[in-house]
Amino acid sequence: MSNTEEFMMIFSFTPDFSNQPSQEDLDQMQQSWGKFIGNLAVSEKLVSSHQLSFNGVQIAADHSITEGINIADGKTIGGNMIVKAASLEEAVELAKACPILYAPSGNVEVREITPMG
Repeated sequence: MSNTEEFMMIFSFTPDFSNQPSQEDLDQMQQSWGKFIGNLAVSEKLVSSHQLSFNGVQIAADHSITEGINIADGKTIGGNMIVKAASLEEAVELAKACPILYAPSGNVEVREITPMG
């Protein structure tokens, strides 16, 4: 694939700890994500993909530590994916097939990656 850039898809959602999905729901979500990721891999657009857990800490500028993950405006980041695309517009089109968009609170942010250094 020539003349491509890398873009990050950032997956966010509103966690609902009072409504846990059934095993059937979890199986369906896993199949949907597997199909989405598989299609990107087969088309040689997938670079990497990561799912984030709810375990973590936050470190402030003064080095103080707060237990737990960041939930801003009721949403948290659930994972990310790096894809290859010819343009931001193509990366957005790829993101439109993301299973998180079928969840009522799901969101995908697509951003161009700028190398550090």
